[in-house]
Amino acid sequence: MGGGLGRVPADAPPVEKPWGFYVEVAGNLDEVGRHVLPEAEESLVRSAAASVSVPRTWMKTPAEPEEIGSWLPQGWAWEESGHLMAVDLMATNPVAPQGYTATVETMGAVTYARVLDAAGEQAAQGQMASLGEAVVVDRVITEEAHRRRGLGGFVMRTLADRALEEGAVLGVLGATDAGRALYETLGWKKHTTLAECVYRP
Repeated sequence: MGGGLGRVPADAPPVEKPWGFYVEVAGNLDEVGRHVLPEAEESLVRSAAASVSVPRTWMKTPAEPEEIGSWLPQGWAWEESGHLMAVDLMATNPVAPQGYTATVETMGAVTYARVLDAAGEQAAQGQMASLGEAVVVDRVITEEAHRRRGLGGFVMRTLADRALEEGAVLGVLGATDAGRALYETLGWKKHTTLAECVYRP
């Protein structure tokens, strides 16, 4: 399963919409795409929801779920609430833990960091989309057999260094409860709750 970017298909670059951005997601059984709304305004939430006809499309916006639940038509389900986090990027020149090698590749506006073990199998990965002075970090995953070895932190620092090289100064991400603990050790701070819902008619 190692080698190349074949393991996790690349997401398409974000497409601008009147309410924010839409990202088509490849290779994920739970998610075909997501609408990201920078602001939780009723008209924007309703417009984004009304545009969706494909099941397993997600919507994420900075709000408490109960604030916007009444704005959603039938078929939408609350999955979870996450944490919108941000950090001022700093260079750390990270070195891969012993026994691992790292690759960083940029395709369009998306940069992929991958960590391989001695056998060439993928041990960890992460990606970020560049939005000028900000980058959005996503899909930071460490495979079960390689956890607790600092690979997640290494991926995050690797992406941050590349973002700085490209002129970005701010990092943004949506974290789960489990992910939030890791990101806080790296200096990221929670700014607001991130409401996450999915269209499942």
